Amino acid sequence: MMKNETEAPTLARILNFGSLNLDQVYRVDAFVQPGETKSSLSLATHCGGKGLNQSIAAARAGAEVWHAGLIGCDGDMLYEKLNDSGVNCSLLERSSGVSGHAIIQVDNHGQNCILLYGGTNQGLTEAAIDRALAAFGSEGLVLVQNETNLVGTIIEKAHQKGLQVAINASPMDEKILSYPLELVDWLVVNEIEGAAIAGCEFEVDILPKLKQRYPKMNVLLTLGKRGAICARGEEQAKIGIYSVKVVDTTAAGDTFLGYFLTEALDHKSLGDALSLATAASSLCVQVMGASDSVPARQQVERAIAESSLGKLGEWGGWR
Repeated sequence: MMKNETEAPTLARILNFGSLNLDQVYRVDAFVQPGETKSSLSLATHCGGKGLNQSIAAARAGAEVWHAGLIGCDGDMLYEKLNDSGVNCSLLERSSGVSGHAIIQVDNHGQNCILLYGGTNQGLTEAAIDRALAAFGSEGLVLVQNETNLVGTIIEKAHQKGLQVAINASPMDEKILSYPLELVDWLVVNEIEGAAIAGCEFEVDILPKLKQRYPKMNVLLTLGKRGAICARGEEQAKIGIYSVKVVDTTAAGDTFLGYFLTEALDHKSLGDALSLATAASSLCVQVMGASDSVPARQQVERAIAESSLGKLGEWGGWR
């Protein structure tokens, strides 16, 4: 997707050391239970992985996005999807191994469960990280998720270069607590991940605990159907969701993150960033697939202008 030459240049510049997966999406009436064998209603192969989805979302939101990582011998469609979406793919390196992949069940309510295989996502080297950071330069933000190896090393090296760092701490495991989170500028988590990192039992304590532990960290906390809340320094904003028909939630969180970070890096208010990200993710959940469901910015802005998503609900509060 090419940007309109008449558009004002964005200030958002992102280097994503992101996971790349081939998603095998099985449509089912209900998730498979232990010991059960069942037939799926359909099967489709999509490009996915949190990294790929987030790169595409940020690019479609208008950011200048570079994607770094490894593509396996089976990954041509991953490269083509990123490139066709306007992502700079010059830092992607080839591997003779097998790309990451995911087995995804999507039920009749649009909910999903996902089984991941890391593949080449676990093959990053320090030399490759250094090459990517050198090519990207010293202005912008480095984005990581917990679906690749050497995440802590990337955070340290990016910080040393004076780059901002954002981490989507998902999937949550004990490795995340070993990362140098004190160097992170943006932490993006859901309520379960946030409570685990903050070391608290109640949701209402997540932001205060994180502020106490990591005073320089900005936090985007997503709460599913209850909306999201964000803290940047002393600024705080919260938002509800649109009530739309949910077909597939697979890339909704990645879409939200990509749009939000693009706006935040472009010095938009937290309220404006949350509004655009919420509309984008609401469009995303109405379409099957991962990266294929990420909407273009023009589509999101049109939906907001025409009120085609309906009325935005109130923030759902803590529980």
